[in-house]
Amino acid sequence: MNAAQLRSAEKALNVGSWLIVAGAMLYSVLTVTPLAAAHTPARWAWTAPILPLVVDAAVVIVVRLDAALARVGGHGGGWPVVLRWMTGVMTLLLNVADSALRRDPVGVAVHAVAPLLLIVTAETGLAYRRAITAAQVALNERERAERERRETAAAERRAAAERERREEREHRASVAREQREHEARLAREQVEAAERALREEREAERARERVEAAERERREREREQRERQAAERAERERAEQERVARERAERERDERAALLAIDPAEGKLSEERARAVVRAAFEEGHPVRAAAELCGWSVGWVSARYLELREDRAA
Repeated sequence: MNAAQLRSAEKALNVGSWLIVAGAMLYSVLTVTPLAAAHTPARWAWTAPILPLVVDAAVVIVVRLDAALARVGGHGGGWPVVLRWMTGVMTLLLNVADSALRRDPVGVAVHAVAPLLLIVTAETGLAYRRAITAAQVALNERERAERERRETAAAERRAAAERERREEREHRASVAREQREHEARLAREQVEAAERALREEREAERARERVEAAERERREREREQRERQAAERAERERAEQERVARERAERERDERAALLAIDPAEGKLSEERARAVVRAAFEEGHPVRAAAELCGWSVGWVSARYLELREDRAA
């Protein structure tokens, strides 16, 4: 049986036992009260129900305490047994006494049912409760054993998992160590290769620098030679330009002098000739009025031409 079934059985036993006890007590009170009243002085007849109540209260105490002790697996010793049988016998005698005194065997049998049922129920209920308690203890033991087995299995699984993790860590550490050694070896090889390549590169760089130095020296000589030639060419060109400029300046000066050497015009010169005269006067720094007298044009017109010449010179 599982725990739920045990609880259901114990609940049924408790309910049935208390129903039987309550019924027997009620029946006992109703049966014994007239007998007690018939054998009690008239003025104390009201005390007749006390006797069956006291006896039945003892029955209730016995049943309740037996149930409590049985639930925890305890045993009250001999006195509870004496009390249980004594109260049962008292209940039986009190219930059948009236019929027995009247010599009524059927009445004795009828009134003996409830007390006998109460006695047997008390003993049977005690046996049942002890059996249920034993079953509960056995079930608890099985559950505890199963729990311990599961905990042991879980501990073993944890230990196995821990061993696997430790082995895995050791394996990873070994692999990592080998990887580091391999990487260190590769790094050393790379460093050595890089040093060799650096040495070769430096040697090639020195050879290249020597070649470049020779090439630079050659280019420098060629550049100096080109610069000398360019300087000589530029000097010749500058001298030629200066000569040409001097000749042009002398020619322009002669032309201006020729233009300015003319007498003041009695009339207006042609516009082209007048412009040439005005330009010559402007170049020689003559005032506007003198230029106007030479070309025969108005002062305003000559002033406009002077302004144009100044703008051309500023541009």
